[in-house]
Formats: sequence, structure tokens, C-alpha cells
Amino acid sequence: MAKHSKSIPQRGLRVADQIQKDLSELIAFELKDPRVGMVTISEVQLTPDYAHAKIYFTLLKDSAEEVRQTLEGLNKASGYLRNMLGKRLHIHTLPSLHFLHDTSTVRGLAMSALIDQANATRAKDDPESQPDANAESPTDAADKE
Repeated sequence: MAKHSKSIPQRGLRVADQIQKDLSELIAFELKDPRVGMVTISEVQLTPDYAHAKIYFTLLKDSAEEVRQTLEGLNKASGYLRNMLGKRLHIHTLPSLHFLHDTSTVRGLAMSALIDQANATRAKDDPESQPDANAESPTDAADKE
């Protein structure tokens, strides 16, 4: 009997993408838990045997209390979400859902701010980047001709 991973190499990625799409819809429209607000599913990582799925989510407000409450609500609703996911997906093994807060966007914004700050400091320190008052600009040289 052929294994799915060799005969269909992208199957795991397609299943993870479908889980991400379906969970986004289920959380937005079916889940009534007040602790779960505006949640965006950023990534789903599926184990090769489809037994476990790590679901990474982001929030509009990234405060520690908001993340904690949302994580509690999602973990409490994971059985319901898995049941509803089973009605939409027709795969042999339905994964158990493990929710994790995705901090990559916050870290990316912080790194971008640090890079901007370093570039601004470097521009102040670099004398070559400062325009020289005595030097002619290309437009001034063209005007003299």
C-alpha cells in the first residue's frame, strides 16, 4: 500500500491550509465564547500522521491579559471546534487542536523599529550622507551651462 506522503507530496500542506480556512470561519461565525474576540489564524502546522495540529493565532490587541483570555477560550472550545471541523473535513484522522499565540508580527515590528532607529542614528553620524553646503547639485550645474 502506497503512503500518501510519497504519492501526494503536498497533501499535508493542503490539509493544513484547509484546516486554517475552516477554523477561521468556525471561530468567526460559530464560536459564541465572549473571551474569543477578533482572532486571526496565521498558520497551521500539522504532524505527518495528522494526529496533532498546532494552530498559531494573532489578535488585534496583544496585551497579556487579552492573549490569556483568548487562549483559555480557544482551548475550552477545542473539542467543539474539532467536532465542527470533522463535519467539514473528510479525512481518516482528525487532529487534536493545540492553540498557540503567534508573536512573530510583534517581533517583526520591533525589529523594524530597531532598524529604522539604527538607520536614523547612522545618517546623523555619517558626514558623507549630509549634504555639503559648498557642493553643487546636478541641477545647479545644468543651470549654469
